Amino acid sequence: MNDVKDGILIACIGNIFLGDDGFGFEVAQAFAGASLPPRVQLVDYGIRGLDLAYALLRPWRAVIIVDAIARGDAPGTLYLLRPADPLTNQAPSGLDPHAMDPMRVLATARSIGAAGADIYILGCEPQDFGETLEGRIGLSPPVAAAVPEAVIMVLELAEKLTSAASQCAA
Repeated sequence: MNDVKDGILIACIGNIFLGDDGFGFEVAQAFAGASLPPRVQLVDYGIRGLDLAYALLRPWRAVIIVDAIARGDAPGTLYLLRPADPLTNQAPSGLDPHAMDPMRVLATARSIGAAGADIYILGCEPQDFGETLEGRIGLSPPVAAAVPEAVIMVLELAEKLTSAASQCAA
């Protein structure tokens, strides 16, 4: 997709070697062969935080980030979040090009340019993830069970955002 203006980016993130942190990757895999709405692009960024930060500088209408996010609910719980104002003009300290904390990536994008897309985060409560699980590939059963519903939620949101953009253009 060369012209992304008013397009939607679905950015799946996470580390497949850290248990449930691979949620974004598994959602991206579940989209294999699926038909995406027009002007919607899905990219599995894995742990490439700097790549995603630069992608956020493109003129997207909206970006949907898919990631494992611990908020204290039951494992497999899905969240659709809208960061109130995660984009600051301050560069995050200790920039790691492989760090994928969504808020840090958003702050990095703001620090290197104008990231103006509407941001949505589809998060899934992990059962377990992190460096203590390094080398464990695969999701826990409750998080794996949430993948199909996450795909539906992402598709519904992308379709809603796409139709809203086309109505505004008319």
